[in-house]
Amino acid sequence: QVQLVESGGKLVQAGGSLRLSCAASGRTFRSYAVGWFRQAPGKEREFVAAITRSGDSTYYTDSVKGRFTISRDNAKNMVDLQMNTLKPEDTAVYYCAATKGLSYWRDRQYEYWGQGTQVTVSS
Repeated sequence: QVQLVESGGKLVQAGGSLRLSCAASGRTFRSYAVGWFRQAPGKEREFVAAITRSGDSTYYTDSVKGRFTISRDNAKNMVDLQMNTLKPEDTAVYYCAATKGLSYWRDRQYEYWGQGTQVTVSS
């Protein structure tokens, strides 16, 4: 069992920046790719970003490309999501998830999920 805990979500002004962190338990962290997803009220869960096991490749949904950056530090068992130039439409609960699969943009691929952290962008 892999435990994932998100942190860093809060209220931020439009145009501002925020960094989310995902802390993972276990000694097999390097075996998992990690993705970030988000879900706004009344909407389906949406893929945001993902990073491969070694961190050599990253993937982003079009709406965040150029604004968000995903990174990982395997020595710390942690994955971060740096979010810049935030917009009100970025408001959502953000989740990190881990998978040993390769379909990083599919939420149904992921085996483990965190509890989520709320990001609210004011306008």
